[in-house]
Amino acid sequence: MTDQPRFRLGFLTHVQGRGDLATTYRNAQELFVVADELGFDVGWVAQHHAPLGGGGLSSPWTFLAHAAARTKRIRLSTAITVLPLENPIRLAEDVSVVDTLSGGRVEIGVGSGASEAEYAAFGRDVARKRELTSEGLEVLRTALANQDVGTAGFTIQPPAADFTERIWQAVFSAAGAGYVAQAGSNLLLNRAAYGYDQTTDEVQRPWADAYLNAWAQPRIPRIGLSRFVFPAQDTRTALDQIGADVHAAAQRFALRGAFPPGISQDEALRRFHCFYGHPDEIIAALRQEKVLPVATDLITQFNPAVPGHDAAIRALELIATEVAPALGWKPAPADSAEPAESAAALTGAAELAGA
Repeated sequence: MTDQPRFRLGFLTHVQGRGDLATTYRNAQELFVVADELGFDVGWVAQHHAPLGGGGLSSPWTFLAHAAARTKRIRLSTAITVLPLENPIRLAEDVSVVDTLSGGRVEIGVGSGASEAEYAAFGRDVARKRELTSEGLEVLRTALANQDVGTAGFTIQPPAADFTERIWQAVFSAAGAGYVAQAGSNLLLNRAAYGYDQTTDEVQRPWADAYLNAWAQPRIPRIGLSRFVFPAQDTRTALDQIGADVHAAAQRFALRGAFPPGISQDEALRRFHCFYGHPDEIIAALRQEKVLPVATDLITQFNPAVPGHDAAIRALELIATEVAPALGWKPAPADSAEPAESAAALTGAAELAGA
C-alpha cells in the first residue's frame, strides 16, 4: 500500500481549563510538548472568538507559533480557522510565517463556524457563511500558491511552501463533502453529528463515501476523523473526569435544538460519540467505528469535557502507547521515510493479529 497516505494520530484542544486563563494557555502548550514527545503526528487547535467555558482560543496562529518553538516534530494545524472572519491574505501570511519558523510543519483546517455573535462582532453576514468561506478559500489558496493576490505584483511574504496537500475543510453533509473533494481539500469530520438520532459514525460514513467518490485529484485524499477519546484506568475513573462536563454540554446543545430536551448523561455520551474507559474497552469500540476504516488521520480530543491537566496528560499517554498502536498506528521514524499505509489496512492488520 505504498501509494496510500500514512495513518496519522493527532490530538485537538479547544484550550480550556478550570483556573486562570494564563495557566490554561500554558497547560495547553504543555500538551503540545507532551504529544510531541509521545510521537503524535499532528496537534490541532480550535478557534473560538466568543469565550468558551474555561477559556477558548481566538488567535490560533499566535498560539501555534509558540508551540512551534517548543516542539520538534509534531505538525501544527487548526480545526478550524473560521475563514469568513479572517482576511485571507493576512491569514496566508500568518500561516506562512509559522510554517517557516516550524521548518514546514504547518497544515490548516478551515470552515465557516456557526456563531451568530461572532459574525455580528466582525460585521459579517452569517447567512452568507458558506459563500464567504468559498470566497475566502479561493483567495487563501491563491496567496499560499505565491500567486499575485489583492493587486497586481503582490505576493505574500515569506513565500509559502507547497500547501497543495495541507489544506483541510470541515463539513456537515454529504453534499458538503462532495464540494470539498471537488475543491481538492482534505476532509475534516467533527467529533459529533448534531440533529440526528443515529450514531455519529452512521451519519458521517456516507459523507466520507461521498467525498471519496467525488475525489478526482491525482494524489490520494486524506480524511481526518475527530473523535472524543478519553482512556483511564477504568470506566468509573473516566466518568468522574468527563461525565458531568459532557452532560452539561449536551444540555446546552438541547436548548439550541441540536439534542433532545431532558437528555440523560448516558445519552449525552452517546450523542457526543464518546470513547472512554479502560484502553481495551476503547480499542474494542473503535474497531466498530464505521468511519475509521476510511480515515487517514485519527484526531483525538477531550472537548466538551475539561479534564484536569494531569488526567489529560495521562490520557494522551494511554492513547499513544495503548489505544492507537492497537489500531495499527506507530510513530513516524525520525526521517519520516517509512512506507505509507492506509487506516483501513492498518486496522485490518491489527484485527488479524488479535491486537
